[in-house]
Amino acid sequence: MSKIVLGSAIGCLTTLLVISFLLGLRGVAVRPSAKWEARIIDSAKHRLLVGDKKASNPLAVTAENIEEGRENFAHYCFACHGLDGQGTGVPFFDGISPPIPPLTARSVQAYSDGQLYWVIKNGLWPSGMPAAKGILTDDEMWSMVVYIRNLPPAGSLGEPAAYSGACPGSSQAEARGGAGRPPTGRTL
Repeated sequence: MSKIVLGSAIGCLTTLLVISFLLGLRGVAVRPSAKWEARIIDSAKHRLLVGDKKASNPLAVTAENIEEGRENFAHYCFACHGLDGQGTGVPFFDGISPPIPPLTARSVQAYSDGQLYWVIKNGLWPSGMPAAKGILTDDEMWSMVVYIRNLPPAGSLGEPAAYSGACPGSSQAEARGGAGRPPTGRTL
């Protein structure tokens, strides 16, 4: 009897060691959310987690406000959303979990202006969306809402310079003609 128990225990330990070894070689993969999980989270965000549903944007939709929103978005949001709000040129856009939705998605555009403002201002737990409160002014955040409502076609603004190596001061930018060189001509 004790041989059977000992044999079973050794068999279980061996199985656990093999599984642990295989997981260690492969790593732990993150699977995308199932459709029903995504629907539940989406519903919770729209109904419970995101405030200011009834707040209205004090800025009118004008070419000037769209451009102001684009500029603010390009400074604060490009790293995750790309310049066009649709992930163009963001190397991790399709592989991050939870996924970053294109801001043209129906689930994003279904938010009221007040809710979009609230998300920009307060961030969105647990998505990783950071809060802009204390960093951007109210007018800057509202202008970004105007821009999100009027996004350009995907890819039309190109890849963010931070991901293409075209930032001033980068070796690739200098190879293209010296962009980023200090006005004195000295090298950094």
